[in-house]
Amino acid sequence: MSQFVYYFEPLKSEDVSARALILSLMSSTTDAPQPIGRLINAAALFGIEAATLRVAVTRLMKDDLLESRERGVYVPGPRAQALKRRVQQWQNVADRVVDWNGDWLVALTRHLGRSDRKQLRARERALALFGYQQTEEGFWVRPANLASELDTHRTSLIDIGADDGIILTRTSQVAMAGSFDWTRLWSPEELSQSYARAIQAMETSLAGLMTRSVDEAARETLLIGQPVIRAINFDPLLPPALGDQEGFLRMADKMLEYNQIGQICWQRYYDAIEKAAQD
Repeated sequence: MSQFVYYFEPLKSEDVSARALILSLMSSTTDAPQPIGRLINAAALFGIEAATLRVAVTRLMKDDLLESRERGVYVPGPRAQALKRRVQQWQNVADRVVDWNGDWLVALTRHLGRSDRKQLRARERALALFGYQQTEEGFWVRPANLASELDTHRTSLIDIGADDGIILTRTSQVAMAGSFDWTRLWSPEELSQSYARAIQAMETSLAGLMTRSVDEAARETLLIGQPVIRAINFDPLLPPALGDQEGFLRMADKMLEYNQIGQICWQRYYDAIEKAAQD
């Protein structure tokens, strides 16, 4: 199994860094700008100091992942816009796949080099976000069941971090030395178990969420919801012949419900903070 498969596990509060929290809030379903006060209030839920949050904001701005159009108010920066659009695609994930005819998408990257470690990470993250796995020979593959055309798909990869020189090809036949089985790059059983864990975590949370304090409810929805969204975004979207597509789609459907409740919980938390400030 490749290292580029993500399985659902709920987060712990201490796992949430200031940088990750800001990027998570910026990639939420709302496009509203985020005031620094709101970011600081969100950080407080996870024991992150205001000074630490401000340092993270400054660094994200230097990386072009955040920008400020007015003092103390932030929106995703130029480098984050395409990634945000890709991350938000979890909400209509079923539309991203078509029936699989047995063809494979192959990404060639050897000619791009590995000396630029920052670009290498961006390239591999982009490929992982589209479900590619690296073979022993060094190229990247996935089933050719994505709905977009090859050129459009290549552009999407580049938009979220892959190199301009990346080469994509679609193939139905491969001849190479030795035996190979690309289907073994994924574990359908482990993926199916991950879907079940995510669904169970959301259902358990929903059963008691509205009885919790506004602080606890907001915190819980992020600790569960964010790793579910990550699991959806990094899922290889395997066709039914190779994996548990029905289980994956059930997880995605449940996350739509969970996200709606999560938005309510976070708004309740922000409203409580504002009311306390006025009293």
